Amino acid sequence: MVIVVEAAISRRELSERLEKLNMVIGAFFSETGTEFLREASRFESNTPFIASRLIMDASWSREDFKKIIDELNDLEFSFELGSGESIELLEYLREFLILRRNFLLGLLENPNLLEHESFTDMLWAVFHLMEELEARKDVRSLPPSDYEHLAGDLTRAYSAVIREWLGYMEHLSENYPYLFSLAVRKNPFNPEARVEVID
Repeated sequence: MVIVVEAAISRRELSERLEKLNMVIGAFFSETGTEFLREASRFESNTPFIASRLIMDASWSREDFKKIIDELNDLEFSFELGSGESIELLEYLREFLILRRNFLLGLLENPNLLEHESFTDMLWAVFHLMEELEARKDVRSLPPSDYEHLAGDLTRAYSAVIREWLGYMEHLSENYPYLFSLAVRKNPFNPEARVEVID
C-alpha cells in the first residue's frame, strides 16, 4: 500500500513539474520565440516548404505533428547573410535579443528546465547568438567569413527553436485547445494568420 501511494505521489509531482515546464516554454514563445521564428524564417532557404507544411488547425493529430517533425529532422536549415535585407535581419535580431537578455537569463536559471535538456540547449543557442551579435559593433561591415560564422550561429538557434515550437504546439493541441487556437492564429509560418477570429 505504501509503495502504491508513493508511486501515485511521484506521478503527481512529475506531472506538476512538467506542467510548470510547459508554462516556462509558453513564456519563451510569447516573449521571444514566435517573433524570432517569424523574422528569421524570411531568410531561411527552406521556408517555402516549411510554411506549406505548417498551416495548422484544430484537426491536427499526434500523427500530423510526428510527420512534420520527422520531415524537419531530415532538413538542413541554412541562411545566407551579408547583403541587403539579411543585414537588416542581423541588426533587428541584435536589438531584439539584447532587449530580452534578462528574460532569457531568468529562463536559464529556472530549475524546472532540468527536466527538459533540449529546451535548455535551445536557450543556450539563442543566448549565444545574442552574444555573438552584441560583440560586433557594426554588423554592416563584416568580412564574408564572419557572416558565414553568424549564419552558422543563426542556423543552430533557428533549428532548435522551430523544433521546440512544434513540440509546444503539439502539447497545446492535446491539452489546451483555447491556447492552441491563439497560437495557430499567431503562426509565424502562415502569412495569412490573423489574431482576430474570422468566420
